[in-house]
Amino acid sequence: MQYYKTVLGLVLSTLLLQGEAAPLPAGIEDPEEAAGFVEGDMLLTVGQQLVLEQGPMGRNGLIDTTKRWPQNTVVYKISADFDDTHRQAILDGIQTLEEKTCVRFREANDEDDGYLSITAQPGGCYTAVGYLGTPQVMNLEIYPIGEGCFRPGTVLHEFMHALGFYHQQSSAIRDDFIEVIQENIVPGKEFNFKKYAESVVTDFDLGYDYNSCLHYRPGAFSINGEDTIVPLDKTAQIGQRIGLSAKDIDKINIMYKCPLLI
Repeated sequence: MQYYKTVLGLVLSTLLLQGEAAPLPAGIEDPEEAAGFVEGDMLLTVGQQLVLEQGPMGRNGLIDTTKRWPQNTVVYKISADFDDTHRQAILDGIQTLEEKTCVRFREANDEDDGYLSITAQPGGCYTAVGYLGTPQVMNLEIYPIGEGCFRPGTVLHEFMHALGFYHQQSSAIRDDFIEVIQENIVPGKEFNFKKYAESVVTDFDLGYDYNSCLHYRPGAFSINGEDTIVPLDKTAQIGQRIGLSAKDIDKINIMYKCPLLI
């Protein structure tokens, strides 16, 4: 594992310095995909899983206002398992969200029943989707800064799940923008590419976003190193983990009724 993390770090460090999207080389698993939850990194409630498996049966985290953090405030606890450097990387993600949106964050106290528990367990990066009103997990396995779960865009990716967003390629309109290559997907992982109905998710009339930090990389869950997702726009790049896209920011601001868009 350490060998792969080292190789991954060299590749990502170069791309980050160039300011480009950060695709992974063939044969190296993205920690967002490693946890084995829905679409790799999403911890869903029973109701949310029913939506995925059986179609729209009520509202979804993107639409249901009860899944939004009350008073636009995310209450959180950061595990003591993180050292100061990794804790600061998490706080940097929080600072970005506070600078770009009206969402605010505060540390939990003993009186809080619902909060985001940011943990450092092995097994990759994964997060509960939307506000649950109980302690809920956002896990960031410890990697060197700039790698794995500690790419800036991955920290923000997981925070966006916690705010109530699913992956971009799950959008009901995705077939107008990407092609999913079924024969390249690891057998048994096809469910990770299921799309949601329009009655379940919304893009807030902002359209599809190739640049979202919530978009899968081209080789997600690939069995053979070939792309599983091909943009229909041949100039588009997908899977960046540099930071929030302009539409990511606008979607958060619309969901949480912030007064300004960028």
